[in-house]
Amino acid sequence: MYLEEISHTAGVTLVLCVFAVLLLALHGRRREPGCSLPPGPTPWPLVGNLFQMGEEIHLSLTNLRVQYGDVIQIKMGSLVVVVLSGYSTIKEALVRQGQAFAGRPDFFTFSAVANGTSMTFSEKYGEAWVLHKKICRNALKTFSQAESRDSNASCLLEECICAEAVDMVEALKKQGDERYAHDDKEFLTIVNTNNEVLRLFAAGNLADIFPIFRYLPSPSLRKLLQYIDRMNNFMERNITEHLITFDRNCIRDITDALIAMCEDRQEDKETAVLSNSQIIHSVVDIFGAGFDTVITGLQWSLLYLIKFPDIQAKILQEIESQVGVNRLPQFKDKPNMPYTEAFIYEVFRHASYMPFTIPHCTTDNVTLNGYFIPKDTCVFINQYQVNHDMDIWGDAEAFRPERFITLSGHLNKKLTEKVMIFGIGIRRCLGDSFARLEMFVFLTTLLHQLHIENVPGQELDLSSTFSLTMKPRPFQIKISTRN
Repeated sequence: MYLEEISHTAGVTLVLCVFAVLLLALHGRRREPGCSLPPGPTPWPLVGNLFQMGEEIHLSLTNLRVQYGDVIQIKMGSLVVVVLSGYSTIKEALVRQGQAFAGRPDFFTFSAVANGTSMTFSEKYGEAWVLHKKICRNALKTFSQAESRDSNASCLLEECICAEAVDMVEALKKQGDERYAHDDKEFLTIVNTNNEVLRLFAAGNLADIFPIFRYLPSPSLRKLLQYIDRMNNFMERNITEHLITFDRNCIRDITDALIAMCEDRQEDKETAVLSNSQIIHSVVDIFGAGFDTVITGLQWSLLYLIKFPDIQAKILQEIESQVGVNRLPQFKDKPNMPYTEAFIYEVFRHASYMPFTIPHCTTDNVTLNGYFIPKDTCVFINQYQVNHDMDIWGDAEAFRPERFITLSGHLNKKLTEKVMIFGIGIRRCLGDSFARLEMFVFLTTLLHQLHIENVPGQELDLSSTFSLTMKPRPFQIKISTRN
């Protein structure tokens, strides 16, 4: 009798527990009156819409927007993903409702980066993240305002960027049309490692969309972790050297600037959040994202310059008019060279080599365009679609820098702000303004010193394969020194 009573009581308790869990789940996903979940293609059992996406997911999702609108829902395995397209919709989400879309999804691969303390990939949105971002932003500002050791440069940042641009040109002069063999083998190894990390991230990992795979052996995940560990070890050695030789009165680079921001963290409770480990991972974040963005942008720029020699001639004309032959391009020249800036924006737009931002995640239940999106939903931002939106650009498939020039000959700021490459809102790339400066100085210094053209008989292909950053297909250039 007692056993039967205990069994009955346990059964009732179990039912009540299940009922309570269901109520909590329904409460957590409650919708606003009249709101429905976003539309989207019917998912297949187990795999969701995974095999419907194809190899070029940015094109597939852009095509789905025509059928379903700016807010669509797909399933990647067991992972529910909301995809946002359209400039006004993305701006509404990331700017006007920025905090609600400021999270990062709990991807297994993201947690592997910097042990979950990466500001870019895995750190949860909240006070600690806001403070981390503030420190990194101030460090970049400190670096950019540090006094130059060269009287010709306005600041240390300009000095460093201009010196690197000159080194690149000199290396190209020596090597001619051959690839430049960098002397720093360790640095080259890290560059290649960084490329491999980004490639493996772009390939995706089953552990992110099928949680069961987190507990099974994965060669690709093991390789990714090895590459990340190699990057972290390199940065840790570099930063340890910086800590030993650090002089607050002589800021040498971004690493020194970060150390300067955190040097007094024992006395300043506000900066105490950023540990030595986070300094290392912050440098990894800035180096990895910024380096790849600028290098890929320069690769695409070279391809467009030899594809469209008339555009190269117009940029050279602007360089000769504003810079002359007796000095090299500087930061101060940028506002006076609208066509060159227009070319850079058109490279960003047309190549759209960062088709998506790093995935976002909702931090609360939210309604967007009349659709309900529950808390903790993974969100993809389709930058490629915005950059190829016929309603904004008209002839979106044409490469035409003039689209950004007003009738009065100035840069059209209202149009350039619609080019999406660095994201927008709270999670916007920290170093976007520095990346634009780097692109400008590297590009103008190269054209100031060198003439580049296509190799006879080479067919130039402007297509690319999908990745986190989409590289152009291999091509050759012919280089000659300008008089």
